Amino acid sequence: EVQLVESGGGLVQPGGSLRLSCAASGFVFDDYAMTWVRQAPGKGLEWVSTITWNEDGLTYYAESVKGRFTISRDNTKNTLYLQMNSLKSEDTAVYYCAKDLQGDWSHEYDYSGQGAQVTVSS
Repeated sequence: EVQLVESGGGLVQPGGSLRLSCAASGFVFDDYAMTWVRQAPGKGLEWVSTITWNEDGLTYYAESVKGRFTISRDNTKNTLYLQMNSLKSEDTAVYYCAKDLQGDWSHEYDYSGQGAQVTVSS
């Protein structure tokens, strides 16, 4: 059974930092690209970032987070990360990790986690 469990969310002031983690199980983690998406209150899903299958793989970022967020993975721990710096109020959202259909970014996903709430507020 595929499981993706996000953690690390919380309340942070503007300009602060958080690191999200996504613990994966039930599949061969290093065979698949992984992605972070988010959903702000009252809005649809927004793609945030993707990393291909290997730890030194290609990374992709939405323009809204480029230069502030860093995606990474530890294939020995089956864990995906999202380091978020210089957080803004507009980053407030529920963040989900998602499993791609293949090792390279296919833009299609078959599993996601339950989400982690990130609130940026003073």
